[in-house]
Formats: sequence, structure tokens, C-alpha cells
Amino acid sequence: MASDAIIQLSGITKTYATGEVEVRALIDVDLTIEKGEMAAIMGPSGSGKSTLMNIIGCLDQPTKGSYLFEGREVATLAKRELSALRLSAFGFVFQGFQLIARTTALDNVALPLVYADVPAAERRLRAMEALRRVGLAGREHHTPAQLSGGQQQRVAIARALVNRPRLILADEPTGALDTRTSVEVLGLLQSLHGSGITVVLVTHEPDIAAYADRRLVVRDGRILSDEKQGAHDAAADLAAMPEKAA
Repeated sequence: MASDAIIQLSGITKTYATGEVEVRALIDVDLTIEKGEMAAIMGPSGSGKSTLMNIIGCLDQPTKGSYLFEGREVATLAKRELSALRLSAFGFVFQGFQLIARTTALDNVALPLVYADVPAAERRLRAMEALRRVGLAGREHHTPAQLSGGQQQRVAIARALVNRPRLILADEPTGALDTRTSVEVLGLLQSLHGSGITVVLVTHEPDIAAYADRRLVVRDGRILSDEKQGAHDAAADLAAMPEKAA
């Protein structure tokens, strides 16, 4: 394995039993992602792209095949080790934000640190730092209902950052956002990628995948294509867009 690979999947197959019928969501998938890449996994609904993301994020296990994360075989990890790996190495961002409704942005962001047994004072400092990093300084005490959709997604990204992950997995992170706000969020992900964090973006939209440096297309459980590309510059695209009406 290349020394700079963060993810290496070999022969990954995932089979689900539906009654007496077996459905193969993934079929003999081989995939290597290098540290510091920003890759987009594309495919229609039912293609297997979300199953692939769940396996990469250690939220699900393959039926067969090998998954090495930073050179460690994931299948050999005990449940406690797997939980610790998810908590320390991965940041997850989802389409629906998944914020706690009556809880402030600060406390939403700090939540992973509670599970990591980080002392309260450090939790607060790190959550404040993460919110500043995503441009939400001054919004720490707002609840989700007091924030726009784009701001809620920024809170979700701050929560993904607070444990200082090596890999961010973003599943349809712009699906609930308008065009300008989507590009703002993609610009934030590009900025994080520029700081050295590996970013894997799952989407069914070619316009969104265009902001990654690498595009993979999944269909019927297989990777059909895997190409490097010149990523769109979100900052430049934002500058060219008209401002949203007040």
C-alpha cells in the first residue's frame, strides 16, 4: 500500500438480505484515497454510493473484502477501538444537519467532545474555535431555529471539525440549500481540504461534484469511472454571483 493512502478498499462487497432475496449494494469495489485529497463520489439513488460512504466511515461493515484505514485493517478492530477511531479520525456532515433543536450552536458543536471525555473548559474553547473557523463567531448562543439553512450546515461542519479529524465525510451536504449557499458550503469544504484535511463528498449532482479534485461515479454497486479533474473555485464562483435579496 502507498504510504500516503488514508483509505484502501480491496474487493469490498456488501450484501443485504431482503426477505429471501439478497441485494448486493457493493460488488468487488477497489478504491484508494490519498491523504489530503478532495474526492466526490457520484451516483443516482440506489447506486451504492451511500453504502460506500458508510463503510468508509466505519458506520457499516462489508460482507467481504479488506478495508485499511491509515494502514490498519478495520475488520480486526474491537467495537471499542472502532468507536474510538470514528470519534478521533472522522468528521461527518449530513444533508439534514442533524442538530439538536433546543441546543445552542456552541453546545451542538461541543457534543462529540462530551463523548470523548474532554473537560468542559476545553470543550468550550474548542467549540468556539471551530465556530470561528466556519465563520460563525458571534452566533455561539443561537439555536438552530435562529439560524439559516446555510448557517445550520456550518454548525454541522464545525461539529465535524471539533475533534480535529483527518477525514471529513459529507453526504449530500448541500441537498437542502439554495445555489449560493451550496457554493458557500463547498467553499468551506475546499478551505478545509486546503488545510490538509481529506474530504470525501457524496452527491448525485454533477454541479456539486465539480468542486472536488477527483470524481468517482458509482452505479449498480460498482465504480464505473474514476478521474482527476480541475476543481471549480468556489470563491471565484461566489464572487461572480449576484447577492441574495434581503
